[in-house]
Amino acid sequence: MRILILGGTGEASALVRGLLAADRSLAVTLSLAGRTSQPKAEPVPTRIGGFGGPEGLAAWLRQDRTDLMVDATHPFAARMSANAAEACARTGTRLLAIRRPAWKPLPGDRWTVVPDMAAAARALGPAPRRVFLTIGRQEVGAFAAAPQHDYVVRAIEGIDLAVPRLTSIQARGPFDAAAEAAFLTARAIEILVSKNSGGDATSGKIAAARALGLPVVMVDRPEKPDVPRVPDVAEALARIAAL
Repeated sequence: MRILILGGTGEASALVRGLLAADRSLAVTLSLAGRTSQPKAEPVPTRIGGFGGPEGLAAWLRQDRTDLMVDATHPFAARMSANAAEACARTGTRLLAIRRPAWKPLPGDRWTVVPDMAAAARALGPAPRRVFLTIGRQEVGAFAAAPQHDYVVRAIEGIDLAVPRLTSIQARGPFDAAAEAAFLTARAIEILVSKNSGGDATSGKIAAARALGLPVVMVDRPEKPDVPRVPDVAEALARIAAL
């Protein structure tokens, strides 16, 4: 079986390891978008960069004679998921998506849910605040529209954007709740902006905000195509084994 995994997440890495442990004869290829210059090495052939939209992806599937594509991209990678669905429909390739459940507010959470980053910048309000932007580095530019705030951004790679009063910290997670609480306290953070990524890998910041009584502007997930899906890697491995 020839399998293409659209990755960039912990689920993709875990799926690669699980597939190899189950059957070394599988022909697995991992595809990464290339947004990180030094991605974690994986024990399978890895391609980096875009395909050229759904047409380019469909051509790649035909050339590779792919039997199954697994969409294990980030919950906010809506365009890639849409391209995957269209390419599989064009080529008749099986498609399985891993869609981790979104976070739900718990007692003590102080969330303001917004649809996108522009709305998140507005939700911070007019009064200057110390803001932890825990959104990665791709969409930080949206907060140039709210220059009155002091921003702290933590990402795997540095950020060079025209956002005033921005402090960029390079670090690679995961970070547990205790470490996140210490970070927020040391930086005198007053409010967080987070994507609703779900999962355990980045939930420490949400637990820390809850413990410290800090408000969170939570950016809701974009819509993704209605395709066969599972919530985690274990379910994905079971589905693939059944094929």
